[in-house]
Amino acid sequence: MRILAFSDLHGSVSAARALVARSAGTDLVIGAGDFCNMRQGLDEAMALLAGLHAPLVAVPGNAESADELRAAAAGVEGGAGITVLHGTGCEVAGLRLFGLGYGIPVTPFGAWSCDMTEAQADTALAGCAAADILVLHSPPKGLADRTSAGQSVGSTAIRAAIARIAPRYAFCGHIHDSWGERGMIGTTEVVNLGPAGHVFEVTP
Repeated sequence: MRILAFSDLHGSVSAARALVARSAGTDLVIGAGDFCNMRQGLDEAMALLAGLHAPLVAVPGNAESADELRAAAAGVEGGAGITVLHGTGCEVAGLRLFGLGYGIPVTPFGAWSCDMTEAQADTALAGCAAADILVLHSPPKGLADRTSAGQSVGSTAIRAAIARIAPRYAFCGHIHDSWGERGMIGTTEVVNLGPAGHVFEVTP
C-alpha cells in the first residue's frame, strides 16, 4: 500500500495543492492534525483537500477539536472518504490504524488549544492493543519533539504506548521545529511529518 502522510497543514493553500497532486497514485492519505489555525478556518482548510486521490484518515491537532474535525470532514465534497480517529481505530485494506490527536501534554497556548493531560492520553491509548500505524498529533517524549530552544516537549504516554504496541510506524507532527525528523523506538519508526508530507510503502 502506498501512503502519503502529512501534518500541520495550518490552512496553507500551496501545501494543500502540493499534497493533492502528490496523492495521485497513492492508496491512502493520513493527516496528523492541525488542519487550521487556532480553531479558525477549518471548513476552508478541509475543502482544500477535497481533490485528494485517495481516502483520508485524520486525527485532530490542538488547533481543532475532534467534533469540529468530524463536522468539517462531513461538509467536504466527497467527505464520505474521510475517517476521523481520536482514541479510536480503523482498518484500511487490512492495515490497522489507531489515532489520537490533540496537544499532549497540555500546551501553554491557552483556551483555544485542544489538549490532553498525560493521564488522559494514557487512558485513551490503553484501548489500542495492536496497530500497524499509530496516527498521532503529538510526538513521543525524547524523539522528534525538540523546540527551537532545544526543549523536549513530547508525550511520555505516547512513548510508552509506542513501546507497548510496537506498530511499524508512529506518525506525528505538532512540533514544527522537528518536522522531518525520524527515529526508532524499539522496532517502530517514528516520523514527525510536516506539511510537505512523506510517501511510505507499507504491506498490510
